[in-house]
Amino acid sequence: MNVEYHKRYSPSLNRDMEFKVYGHSGHPCIYFPCQNGRFYDFENFKMVDVWAKYIDQGRVQVFTVDTIDGETWSAKDRNPHDRIARHEQWYHYVVDELVPEIFDKNAQGNGGYRAEGIITFGCSMGAMHAANFFFRRPDLFDANLSLSGLYSSRDSFGDYMEPLIYDNSPIDYLRNMPWDHPYIKMYNERKIIFCVGQGAWEDELRASTYELEDVLFSKGIHAWFDYWGYDVNHDWDWWFKQAAYFIPYIL
Repeated sequence: MNVEYHKRYSPSLNRDMEFKVYGHSGHPCIYFPCQNGRFYDFENFKMVDVWAKYIDQGRVQVFTVDTIDGETWSAKDRNPHDRIARHEQWYHYVVDELVPEIFDKNAQGNGGYRAEGIITFGCSMGAMHAANFFFRRPDLFDANLSLSGLYSSRDSFGDYMEPLIYDNSPIDYLRNMPWDHPYIKMYNERKIIFCVGQGAWEDELRASTYELEDVLFSKGIHAWFDYWGYDVNHDWDWWFKQAAYFIPYIL
């Protein structure tokens, strides 16, 4: 398997950012780590093993992004405006800096052909990030696989709300999206999957997933929501099984 490590200075964040690439060609995919996670967690927690067959076959090329959750969603003791403003800088790092490099690097392995979109994938907080990027920019992202996520800002910001928080809280901005918004047609041309277990540590995430399902249904947005059994816990062992189950559909 081709594996690359990269470090780039980010003007959006005014710091160096790291990422890794797994694979040489295929459909590009961004992996978002769990809360406070790092770009190397995809490998260290063995999620790469689940994707390895498809990576080796040249069907998918995975880019693992670094997060700054410790300065944003997790920093509940800090000023909420500063936290969400910092998150928005990270959002622009991903969209304006990393995504163009993903398209360019992916095209090199695909004979110069530029992919039509990028898959977003994540578990836990990574599932929230994956969904948020997908819903905010369906012109860039053409599929989403989110496992065990919370899809509003409430867990991290409570009742505090301002425009930047609203723009990063999918349940809120999707609930208020106009019926004739062009993104709704784009969503329905893409593959969208949300999965959550019903076992230990999944109660709040299951409730958030149900809430998101209701919002999407009310807007006529088609997505696959899958609720696994009462023995399915909020843990890597189950995310491995879920990812293995859904990857063939996503690809």
